[in-house]
Amino acid sequence: MTRILLAARLALLALFAAIAIPLQMLALRFGWRLMHHAPTMFHRVFLSLFGIRVIEHGSPPDKRKATLVLANHVSWLDISVIGSLRPLSFIAKSEVATWPVVGLFARLQRSVFLDRQRRKATVEVNGAVAQRLAKGDVMVLFPEGTTGDGTRLLPFRSSIVGAAQAALSDPNVDTLDLQPLAIAYTRRNGLPITRRDRPFIAWYGDMELAPHLVEILTGGPLDVVVTWGPSIAIDGHRKQATTAAEIAVRRAIHRAG
Repeated sequence: MTRILLAARLALLALFAAIAIPLQMLALRFGWRLMHHAPTMFHRVFLSLFGIRVIEHGSPPDKRKATLVLANHVSWLDISVIGSLRPLSFIAKSEVATWPVVGLFARLQRSVFLDRQRRKATVEVNGAVAQRLAKGDVMVLFPEGTTGDGTRLLPFRSSIVGAAQAALSDPNVDTLDLQPLAIAYTRRNGLPITRRDRPFIAWYGDMELAPHLVEILTGGPLDVVVTWGPSIAIDGHRKQATTAAEIAVRRAIHRAG
């Protein structure tokens, strides 16, 4: 994709955002149902404009059940890939809220922010996530704690999964699922993405966002395989449930790659 074509598509996306953002702000203020669906529409428009095809496998979360999704994290692009699947919100590190543009979109998608520098932050976030789960919201957590280089899966952390246990104490919550979600970038310009290519897709370490964004968006059509693993019942053993989710994600990535 040429820079001129990139600029044209970014202009179209900006035009859509100029309409969608005020509507989402109003929806959040007045509690309209649109607040659940507007972010999903935005992510789908973004992916469509830039030739990013999402191939979904497995069974997504049951709409009738509160669900905490545990997903691997490769790139900033993961947000739109996951966000395009269905209405949901993210658990993000507090720094995201201060990022230009990205922070605004995160707030508009009703993200919950975790301040890792505060000792009580995890407890507070657990309480906030538990309330959202009790209302039936689907929440997405990246339990690796950061993005990887695209070639390996980092260990899953179990601390935030404690929110699931807190939600179970709510009298309005009968059942609660923890569901693994694996993301694998598999093809670019119709050709398989090799182990050598994956770091160019991944965004990690001290990479600057803007140059990486341009590289992804000008690199040609991209295929992403997302795989929902079987739901895992939360029975009070968060570490065991988190380990089971990590194993499921690792297996799904291996199959997709």
